[in-house]
Amino acid sequence: MQPDQPVPQQPAGQPGAMPPVTPVPGTPNMPPSQPTPSPAPIQPQPEANPFKAGPQSPAPAKKPANPNTTQNTLQLSEVRDNMAIMRDGSFRAVVACKSINFDLMSSREREGVEYSYQNFLNSLYFPIQVFIRSQRVDIGPYIDRLISMRRNQDNMLLGVLMDDYINFIDALSQEANIMDKSFFIVVPYYPAGDLTDLRDQAKGFFGKLFAKPSTEPIKIDEAAYTKAKDEIKNRVDSVMSGLFQLGVKSVQLNTKELGELYYNIYNPDTAVREPLGDFENVTSTYVSKGQGEAPRPSPGGMI
Repeated sequence: MQPDQPVPQQPAGQPGAMPPVTPVPGTPNMPPSQPTPSPAPIQPQPEANPFKAGPQSPAPAKKPANPNTTQNTLQLSEVRDNMAIMRDGSFRAVVACKSINFDLMSSREREGVEYSYQNFLNSLYFPIQVFIRSQRVDIGPYIDRLISMRRNQDNMLLGVLMDDYINFIDALSQEANIMDKSFFIVVPYYPAGDLTDLRDQAKGFFGKLFAKPSTEPIKIDEAAYTKAKDEIKNRVDSVMSGLFQLGVKSVQLNTKELGELYYNIYNPDTAVREPLGDFENVTSTYVSKGQGEAPRPSPGGMI
């Protein structure tokens, strides 16, 4: 170890002078600690002025809407005036038909029905779609009606027979699915022409399935809508008159019945448990905006 050496002292009046350091006996001399430089002050950045010309940060991009939604898979746009308006601007009318028992007819009656059906198809100047739908029948309301009739039955023998019949129907509905078939004829109308639709059908099913759906709304003017209503009415009358010659009773579905049909098709399980009710009998309270100005009380308490 080297002997202690005196530390040079700076005069106390000069700027930047440090106080003298007294050496501690028995410890080696250490170099004086250097002062830690203080960090530079942070200069505030000027805020961007939107009214001042110059480069600005770009606005955040708006998140695009999700194209894979359930509504994009539906081809239905609106139901009104006993018609279904599709997303491509075409129109549909649906005619419900009752079935006839063809097996119980004689050979001459069968030939008459076949010739009438052939003439009906040849008389059409537009394409149609025959839609047959099988759906499960909810037997609950029928059983409730039988139970209500059983309570009002005074005859003991008829009461016992009704109890056995109710138990049989209940057990049958639990073991097997009671199905019902409905028959419909879809009458279309394309403002661009039926040949355009036939040309689109030639593309195939998978071509339409994987095609990019159009999200732009279809605008239909009043003149085209009025023409579509008249043309749909003429086509429906032609179909119903042809079915009448076959002995088949038919009726055109109105707006409410069209809504129920589409609801049952897209919700087969829910429609059995929660059928659509009669909207005309549904009432609810609502608040409407009043007309004019409300009275204001005077300072004295009098209006």
